[in-house]
Amino acid sequence: MTATVLDPRTALVVVDLQKGIVALPTAHPTGDVVARSATLADAFRAKGLPVFLVRVTGGAPGRTEGKAPAGEPAADWADLVPELGPHDGDIVVTKQQWGAFHGTALDLELRRRGITQVVLTGVATSIGVESTARAAHEHGYHVTVATDAVTDMDAAAHGNSVEKIFPRLGETDTTAAIIELLG
Repeated sequence: MTATVLDPRTALVVVDLQKGIVALPTAHPTGDVVARSATLADAFRAKGLPVFLVRVTGGAPGRTEGKAPAGEPAADWADLVPELGPHDGDIVVTKQQWGAFHGTALDLELRRRGITQVVLTGVATSIGVESTARAAHEHGYHVTVATDAVTDMDAAAHGNSVEKIFPRLGETDTTAAIIELLG
C-alpha cells in the first residue's frame, strides 16, 4: 500500500454501490465497503472535490460462459445505497458495461472539472472497479484504489486485482491513509 500524493484536482469514483449489488454475497462485508466509501465521499465533499457515483443498469451484449442472472431484478436493484446519497453536487453515472468509462460521459465530466486523478471504491473489485481503473489509467488519470473500500464475490479474484493489477495501474492504500493525504 503506497499512495504517495493526491493531485489538487482529484475525484472520488464509487463503483456500483447500489442495492442489488451490495446484497450479493461477497468476500468482505459490503457494509464495511459502503461505510468506508461514504467516509471518503464525505471527506471529498468537505474539500470541495467531486464525487462520482456509478451504477450499472444493464450488461454488455455477447456470448459468455458465465451464467446469466435468473429472473428480473428487483425494482430498486439499481438504486444507490442511501448511505452515499447522492448529495447536492454529486455526479451520477449510469453504465451498461463493467467499466464506468465505456459508453458514458465520465471522461468528459472529469475533464470539464480539470480532474487529473481518481480514487476508486466499490464492488466488484475484479469487474467494475478493475475495469474502471484500467480505463482511467489508459485515459491518462492517476489512479488510487482504496483497498479496504472494495470487495468482490470471489476472494481470489479480489486478491489478484489488489495485489497484482492495481499496483500496475496506480497506487493503493487504505481509506484512512487516503483521507490523510486529502489534508
